[in-house]
Amino acid sequence: MKKVKFAMVLLLSGAIIFSGCSSSKMATTKNSTKGGIIGGAGGALLGAGIGALAGKGKGAAIGAAIGGVVGAGAGVMIGKKMDKQKAELEKIEGAQVETVTDANNLQAIKVTFDSGILFATGKSELNVNSKNALAKFAASLKDTPETDVTIYGHTDSTGSRDVNIKLSNDRAESVAKFLINSGITRERLTTEGKAYDEPVADNSTAEGRAQHRRVELYITANEQMIEQAEQGTLR
Repeated sequence: MKKVKFAMVLLLSGAIIFSGCSSSKMATTKNSTKGGIIGGAGGALLGAGIGALAGKGKGAAIGAAIGGVVGAGAGVMIGKKMDKQKAELEKIEGAQVETVTDANNLQAIKVTFDSGILFATGKSELNVNSKNALAKFAASLKDTPETDVTIYGHTDSTGSRDVNIKLSNDRAESVAKFLINSGITRERLTTEGKAYDEPVADNSTAEGRAQHRRVELYITANEQMIEQAEQGTLR
């Protein structure tokens, strides 16, 4: 009986040590391993929560359906693919490119341009500078057809909420239409207006209000990319 108890203690001790080593390695992993730790129903719930926090309405629905079946190896492959695209997007002048996590707990990309993609007060027409930047953005999307894009429109606090909800939706749609005209299929795009609910600067100054008149673009792995990653064919 003592031998059995001793063996059990050794087994538990080994498991704790192994778990500690794994945690240490995970803490030092690169961006390309994000999403590789997901699995089971818990992963799906975690993914949905993160997606909702990040504000990706489309991603939240996908996360609950796919999150539980995305394997560690697939997550790593998707992370590497996103790292490659992120490096390309960083070459766009004025682009602020960040690594974020989508609803499936997989690595994704957020793109914002200096002072946002600017609009005049009360307008949804893209200016010349934003069109130049979006043309380069569209070129990157063509090279990665296994991704989807969520586009959020934002306004400053000038005017009523109802007016700004419509305006922010119109701004997101303006970007979507530009991308469609640049060869990106509508099926890859989701748009949503946020009005002035997510400020990034001081609304009491003209400079701050200009920064609010923007759109933000999130690039996430679509079902095609996830399937290719699971099959080991993603390049």
